[in-house]
Amino acid sequence: MIKIKAIIPVAGKGTRLRPHTFSTPKALLHVAGKPILGHILDQVEELGITEVVLILGYLGSKIKEYVETEYSHMNFAFAYQEKKLGPGHAISLAKPFIEEGDEVLIIFGDTIFVGDLSQGLKLKNDAALAVKRVEDPRRFGVVEMENDRVTDVVEKPDYVKPMDAMIGIYFIKNTKLLFEAIDEMIENKRMTKGEFYLTDALKVMIEKDAYITTFQMEGWFDCGKPETLLSTNRYLLEKKANGAVKVIKENTIIIPPVYIGKNVELKNSIIGPHVTIADNAKIHTSIIQDSIVNKNALISNAQLKESLIGENATVEDIVEKLNVGDNSQISFSGE
Repeated sequence: MIKIKAIIPVAGKGTRLRPHTFSTPKALLHVAGKPILGHILDQVEELGITEVVLILGYLGSKIKEYVETEYSHMNFAFAYQEKKLGPGHAISLAKPFIEEGDEVLIIFGDTIFVGDLSQGLKLKNDAALAVKRVEDPRRFGVVEMENDRVTDVVEKPDYVKPMDAMIGIYFIKNTKLLFEAIDEMIENKRMTKGEFYLTDALKVMIEKDAYITTFQMEGWFDCGKPETLLSTNRYLLEKKANGAVKVIKENTIIIPPVYIGKNVELKNSIIGPHVTIADNAKIHTSIIQDSIVNKNALISNAQLKESLIGENATVEDIVEKLNVGDNSQISFSGE
């Protein structure tokens, strides 16, 4: 029986999301009610895949603790990328956990996807890449096609024309050829901008006459920056939205779509639209729009919009757009 395993690299430091990633790995930042990695694992599980190899690095122990607690019904193996040599190198570390005959789904741990992933399961070629049509390909890795077959992959081309961009999902049926290509890429030091990219391994597979095809997805959300994290939060909340404006206890008005976690304390406030509030947060006498508030945060006498508030942070007496890390305290009082 063919077994499909997922490989999810989550070793990155997430420098563009500092100060939050000083204390929380990027994959565990909350958006629309759960960490980014939680949304990805839910999509993987919907495909019937229960065996996952996580490539850990920065703050990897926190990711390990999260999945073993929240997804204990799934089976996880862990590899560690001690040197940051790129995503292709990260995938190579999963090789000891992939048995002969296994197929793999590679899915990068900082992106949330929209569309039917099961399309990739139905394709019978050596590999199937998820793509999305873009008008300007210069920021993406893209595919060159002949009929339904990929003839080349190009990382951030210097020309402008409509092309299919790879969005970070790869169904690999011929895993033996994949790892041979990765080994050859590393042995020959075939690098892009000083790193080993999966794109270059795919090139090697194509050179070895691999039949690689594509399937279209509706889109993807790169959660690598504060503004993209907030836009992802907006999209996911809208997707789950139901209900109208309502008043709840303690004189608080909720304007959907919002997500409110467990044991959240709301008093004399207006929350929404497009707000995520994680467990055990406290919001007093405040107006919050288009923001993410993480666990155990306290917000009092504040008016916030387009803000990210870290775990255990305190924000008081302020009207601002804020990006506040974990365990911080921000307050302002005028005479």
